[in-house]
Amino acid sequence: MTFALAMPTTSGSIENYIQSANRFPILSQEEETRLARRLRDEDDINAARQLVLSHLRVVVSIARGYKGYGLPQADLIQEGNIGLMKAVKRYDPERGVRLVSFAVHWIKAEINEFILRNWRLVKIAATKAQRKLFFNLRSMKQSLDTMNPKEVTAVAKQLGVKAKEVVEMETRFSGRDISIEPLSQDNDETCSYSPIAYLTNGDEPSKVLETQQNSQLRDKGLEHALANLDTRSRRIIEARWLREKGTVTLHKLADELGVSAERIRQIEVKAMQKMRMVMKTVV
Repeated sequence: MTFALAMPTTSGSIENYIQSANRFPILSQEEETRLARRLRDEDDINAARQLVLSHLRVVVSIARGYKGYGLPQADLIQEGNIGLMKAVKRYDPERGVRLVSFAVHWIKAEINEFILRNWRLVKIAATKAQRKLFFNLRSMKQSLDTMNPKEVTAVAKQLGVKAKEVVEMETRFSGRDISIEPLSQDNDETCSYSPIAYLTNGDEPSKVLETQQNSQLRDKGLEHALANLDTRSRRIIEARWLREKGTVTLHKLADELGVSAERIRQIEVKAMQKMRMVMKTVV
């Protein structure tokens, strides 16, 4: 089986991309094994291409599960595709495991890392426990409503974090209102993390937290960190992370700067690492 269609890109309509991805047929186990052996033994790039194209729909399906994080679907798919390509490169057909089972880990890992790179800029999910909370909070909630104090306490205990951190993370995710005053049935422990406990000058909790983070990261660290980047790196970071009306995709930046999308991603990662180092010395 050969694939005559070109590799689709996410630079246009997501709907068109999904339609294009779904046009590639699913490989049988025999076809998959044959192509994987050609890639392993002969370094056949066309075999690798066919393996990747036949699994693009898997990336789309996984990326849809991350919609709630507020990041562009195109970027999630692009990052998932990078994970898929890494999986194809490392896949061993002799182990008797289908590529899709092997690739799921790499796809999710790449998307997770992309999300954390985004949220780390505002110091969310900085510790191992917070990262666990970040990715498990939604699945652990019993409903779409704001959690009650008993649910907060149970989640905090299970994940090994403070109850206050659960409340703050849920608020950042959903943007929903939570009770400012502690509920009448709350005990002293739960009252301590009610928003009223950390309000100052009558401001809302979200505004207090935002002010603290902006004063530390944007006013002091972020501006200084950006100034230490070269022109191209600064353009990429500003387009990817600092735009008020959505981010620019890797492919659009690649077209603008005349390099590949993978090169844009590499520059972005290095720039973020450099910025974090600079901000540590400022904040």
